Amino acid sequence: MDEDTAVRGLGALAHPHRLRAFRLLLRAHPEGCAAGEIAAALRIPPSSLSFHLASLHAAGLVKSERDRRRVVYRADLGGMRMLMRYLTRDCCDGNPEICADLFALADVETAVAATATEGGRG
Repeated sequence: MDEDTAVRGLGALAHPHRLRAFRLLLRAHPEGCAAGEIAAALRIPPSSLSFHLASLHAAGLVKSERDRRRVVYRADLGGMRMLMRYLTRDCCDGNPEICADLFALADVETAVAATATEGGRG
């Protein structure tokens, strides 16, 4: 991946609607979601969603395919991996394994947030 491609990917993710759509598609992988489902989940108009999905597609982060009368969108894991590799390639003087614990830390943060949310529902 070159710098221009990385900038396109990061730029596509630098909008709240696109970031939310991409994260939703990651959670829905591998089945994906129809455009209407994404629009409803994000509470944005379908016309706006089309614009955002086109931006993610152009950046190589989303794929789509027609399934009869609907279009199903899926996160492009290959594109995401390339972007992540680009970002971490030079991590810690060429030792990206040092960053491997970031995923473990994210899991802990997610669990803590979920516990806090559940505790506030009583």
